[in-house]
Amino acid sequence: MVDLIIFPNSFFEKRKPDEDFQNEYNSVLSSGLFKIMLFDYYEWFDNNTLKIINPTSEKHNAVYRGWMMKPEKYSDFYNALSDFGIKLLTTPEQYSLFHLFPNAYDTIKDDTAKAEFYPLHKKIDVEHLKKDFGRFMVKDYVKSVKGTDFPKFFDKNTTQQDFDRWMDVFYKYRGNLLTGGLCIKEFLNLRQYGGCSNEYRVFYINNKIATVSRNSGQGNYCPEPPKELLKKYSCLESPYYTVDYAEIDDGTWKIIEVGDGGVSGLSDNQDYDIYFRTLFNLLNI
Repeated sequence: MVDLIIFPNSFFEKRKPDEDFQNEYNSVLSSGLFKIMLFDYYEWFDNNTLKIINPTSEKHNAVYRGWMMKPEKYSDFYNALSDFGIKLLTTPEQYSLFHLFPNAYDTIKDDTAKAEFYPLHKKIDVEHLKKDFGRFMVKDYVKSVKGTDFPKFFDKNTTQQDFDRWMDVFYKYRGNLLTGGLCIKEFLNLRQYGGCSNEYRVFYINNKIATVSRNSGQGNYCPEPPKELLKKYSCLESPYYTVDYAEIDDGTWKIIEVGDGGVSGLSDNQDYDIYFRTLFNLLNI
């Protein structure tokens, strides 16, 4: 039975959850379905020491709800928790499968944008990319630098000099968060409704479609992804993961991201109480 949820603590008040997870914490607490444990996030990342704020002598099966970790850090976290008698639901192998996009690419490539993968800091021939993709975007194996002045995409007008200059900017923005390698993806035109793209985040729990929620501020009048497509990806090799779907401007649907469930954020319009009741029920069928 999965009966525990682990959250990172607040930097300012050690015995309280990280402020960004306060609403989730409150929903779990009010549900009475899970026990809650906090760990010292900053001690873990700064000193590689796992400090449990409210330790227990009981053994538990647990779910992590918190910030992303690089796969090797998650593996250490998984093993360190076992010393406290806590077994995380998601193994390091399952975490890595969904956290690093190339690991899942072969499984989803029929329904996602074309992609190529390169080692970090490798000089990439932009003429090859323009020939292969036309328009393309850049991210590492986990994240882009969305929300900065870095270009949303590159196209036939991009020179090698321009691309190399922007890649220097990319590396500076990602800094020590750089993960894995480089992912070059075909840039997709997403259908817009009132200035918002039509994107959905789907949580899969124990290979069941748990929640389907709007994830880009679009109205509730926007169409949802086809049920057949959602069902197609309900049997991937993890008990807790997410797939993000988006409507393309030609009316078709594509997968734009996958993620580990424990580090995937809830959508702004989700009902947190319903989410955690669903999580408990599907994990403890």
